[in-house]
Amino acid sequence: MGKAEKEMLVIGGGIGGIAAALAAAEAGHKTKVFEQAPQFGEIGAGIQMGPNAMAVLDRFGVADEISKYAVFPQRLVLKDVYTGKELAALDLGDEFKEKYGFPYIVLHRSDLHRVLLEAAEKNPLISLVNGQIIETVEEDETGIILTNQEGEQFTGKAVIGADGLWSKTRKYFADDEAICSHYVAYRGTVPIEEISNNANMDDVIMWIGPHLHVVQYPVRKGELYNQVVVFKSQNYKPHSDDWGTPEEMDQVFKGCHPLVENALSFIQRQIRWPMYDRLPIDNWTKGNFTLLGDAAHPMLQYLAQGGCQALEDASYLADMLELYGENTEQAFLAYQEERLPRTAKVQTSARTWGGIIHAVNPVSILLRNTLLENIEAKEFEMIDWLYGYRKLPAKKLSTK
Repeated sequence: MGKAEKEMLVIGGGIGGIAAALAAAEAGHKTKVFEQAPQFGEIGAGIQMGPNAMAVLDRFGVADEISKYAVFPQRLVLKDVYTGKELAALDLGDEFKEKYGFPYIVLHRSDLHRVLLEAAEKNPLISLVNGQIIETVEEDETGIILTNQEGEQFTGKAVIGADGLWSKTRKYFADDEAICSHYVAYRGTVPIEEISNNANMDDVIMWIGPHLHVVQYPVRKGELYNQVVVFKSQNYKPHSDDWGTPEEMDQVFKGCHPLVENALSFIQRQIRWPMYDRLPIDNWTKGNFTLLGDAAHPMLQYLAQGGCQALEDASYLADMLELYGENTEQAFLAYQEERLPRTAKVQTSARTWGGIIHAVNPVSILLRNTLLENIEAKEFEMIDWLYGYRKLPAKKLSTK
């Protein structure tokens, strides 16, 4: 089998991995996706997709299908978790859509993943395999060889590591550990009728306070209400599960606004999600091997950009694969050159924004609230760098 006929191999079948496969297939590469779970699927609850992500979903031909399950909020709102006072709002209406070309949507993660997966299943260039824990990646003159947990080997022409926060492929580029922020999240959805009297169905609401916040918005065409409760645990212990417990959550949120107390009464308490990120790295490409999504740049959730950045990665990668044809090594280098600084900025900004919304010092809180109150709902300057990203290759980069 000649090198040109070999497949592009993608490790990880989450949102980033499936998007990477769609990108490779768009550029004409036969692609195989390896997922470690027994079936493809997403856990979790809601996900927010800014216009920068919607542009990619549109590119891959799935925006209309996704719209069937999505909710199109009118505003993003910040509220004080104790007083209920509205601190700031961003208008997501016609002006926002016109400026950024696409709407802001919220939906269930499993709906987003399913629509991407169906697009991959329909694509004759993409094959999907489950139950594959890829242990090692090696490159030699025959191509790139993956070895799974059973010792089986797969040879391809290039590999994209899209295996998430706990990536096994990242170790080839960085000897780093995921960093725990000492924050935990409890996530869940409840049937809309449980809370519809109090819920504002047109807004994504973020209630903020010292070391804590709660996010609420409807999903699945307004049938479910998604809620995420986040707080910093004072009992954090490394390598332990005995911190950030539901009991601590109840303690931390004592005295908050009645609507937030009501949210807590519905939250699913069985699963807690410790919140991790990693520091940006200065290289994630070697030969015909690159990283994408959380494997490359895991970030805290405070800008709701983790999934969006994975989609941006996939779109730019598609452009570079198109540009460089069979020279995947050059395509990966060009992809990384653009995506490294962009994703590093989003990673570090997510951390900074976490510090701002969770401010504890009274002076910091006063300063933040004063600044927020002076921002108009249609003032887009602060978010322009994030949602106005329109990076398309102008010319073939010189082959170094």
